[in-house]
Amino acid sequence: MIDDKKFSRHGMIRRSFLAGAAAAAATYAPALAQTPQGPDAPYNPKPNKRIGQPQEGPDTPKLTIYMDDMLSEPEAIRIKQLGINWIDAQAVPEQPWGMDYLQPRVDALKKHDMHIGIMMIRWSYKGGMDPEMNKIVRGLPGRDEEIAKIKQTIVNMGKLGIPVLEWNFYNHRATDGYQQVPGRGGAGYSEFRYDRMKDLPPLPADGAVQNYEDTWKHMTYFLKEVIPVAEKNNVIMSVHPNDPPAPMSRGSAQVLNSFNDWKRLVETVNSPSNTMTWDCGVTRELGEDPIVVGNWLASRNRIGQVHFRNVVMRKPREDYTEVFPDDGDNDMFEVMKLLVKNNYKHTIFPEHPRGLDTDKLLPKEAQTTNSGWAYDVGHCRAMLQIALRQVRGL
Repeated sequence: MIDDKKFSRHGMIRRSFLAGAAAAAATYAPALAQTPQGPDAPYNPKPNKRIGQPQEGPDTPKLTIYMDDMLSEPEAIRIKQLGINWIDAQAVPEQPWGMDYLQPRVDALKKHDMHIGIMMIRWSYKGGMDPEMNKIVRGLPGRDEEIAKIKQTIVNMGKLGIPVLEWNFYNHRATDGYQQVPGRGGAGYSEFRYDRMKDLPPLPADGAVQNYEDTWKHMTYFLKEVIPVAEKNNVIMSVHPNDPPAPMSRGSAQVLNSFNDWKRLVETVNSPSNTMTWDCGVTRELGEDPIVVGNWLASRNRIGQVHFRNVVMRKPREDYTEVFPDDGDNDMFEVMKLLVKNNYKHTIFPEHPRGLDTDKLLPKEAQTTNSGWAYDVGHCRAMLQIALRQVRGL
């Protein structure tokens, strides 16, 4: 039998609830009517609380990768889809870069809310040294004219807010010691052995062989000319250390291939515009602890860009293999944490992707965003997001 009293009590409760709900709906109806609804309505999370994982911002490091053609719409879209907003430009013409060259590229990227984070002075050209840069490296006639062109580039970059100009000072890059070897699952690894190239003769195209102190002398001359201009125009000069860091290459002594060299560079012209591209892979290749070296540079605000990669080192400067970022001697999470702890805000480049079979059939124009690059970017972003959460509590 139905309990009439119980049924009646439940009915009263239900009627009371429905009446309250109707009153509430009437109260909030005007507010709801003024709030955009539907699938196209903007999403408004709680104030000051971002749902999800930490993201890049003005006060965090920013990931970057190469872009071959800054005017290419398809390449910009592919890079944007990887979550990259800051471009590293290396495929550049000779000096100087005029406003007619820089402005259209800045504007093309702006359409995608992307920016040039760093540009690299052309050092290599047609398989050898750029003949104009060679004048600066070897102190040859015409170097002052070439330095003047670089100064003009710095002024133009400053006008457009392009923050970092990267440069190299090899008198010959020791790439002769590289060989491709199979790695994990047959992926392509780069192995360097100094024995392969230590006895190779100088190349006539490079010019006369150069000793260590002469190279330093010419580099000091260059620094004292360009750093004041960079500082005045709010541009950071960032030099990449010797990579590979072999002691000699084709008869010429290499500089910037030891931690002492890096310290000497910073102290030669003490300026926030005189920085290094801190490559934690090269640091390990030197036999140094990346955490010690990175903290020394970062605590002095002398890192212009970070190259984020891993190696297995067997003999400092002479025998090592470049591997996947998750499988080498470097603790990449500790590297990322030190950058976040030191409030580093410039770009991080997860470079030197390994050769993957999935990329072998891709056309050349897709190589800047192939699966090797995507793997490195994904790994690097995960390290950054965890570090931001752990160190800054974001």
